[in-house]
Amino acid sequence: MLGQSALTRASNSSADGRMFVYEVAGLRQNEQTDKNNYAVRNSSNILIQVPYNRMNNEMRRITRLGGKIVDIRPVAESEQAPE
Repeated sequence: MLGQSALTRASNSSADGRMFVYEVAGLRQNEQTDKNNYAVRNSSNILIQVPYNRMNNEMRRITRLGGKIVDIRPVAESEQAPE
């Protein structure tokens, strides 16, 4: 169709519902995390569930908070948290 970009994707693509789990080490309390309603533990790894379309933003946020992503893995549909 004239005027439409070939790079656009359908909103019902299979990537929209995909979830991933980031295993993060080294998060520490700092001025950014002080804004949260909870303290950040730096004693062990934590797991963060992220939708596919937010992966890049979450990686940046984790880096800003001083964390290191140790592992990224897909979440099976049966393991996903209800919305």
